[in-house]
Amino acid sequence: MLHEYRNLMSELKGKDAHFDKLFEHHNKLDDKIKDAEEGRVFLSDMEISALKKEKLHTKDELKQYLQNYKQ
Repeated sequence: MLHEYRNLMSELKGKDAHFDKLFEHHNKLDDKIKDAEEGRVFLSDMEISALKKEKLHTKDELKQYLQNYKQ
């Protein structure tokens, strides 16, 4: 995820509460999606689709935050 910001992400982890919140939320969504796709949790296709959209939105927020932070 956002490989071009890997160094900045490492720098911000544990030092920036807003970044940590977004990053953790993205990872939790990713885990929920994987659990559903691998059959550990039952979710409908609509629920999985909604989670994927939320994950993408969170990724976009992270990218925007990182871009703004660099400036």
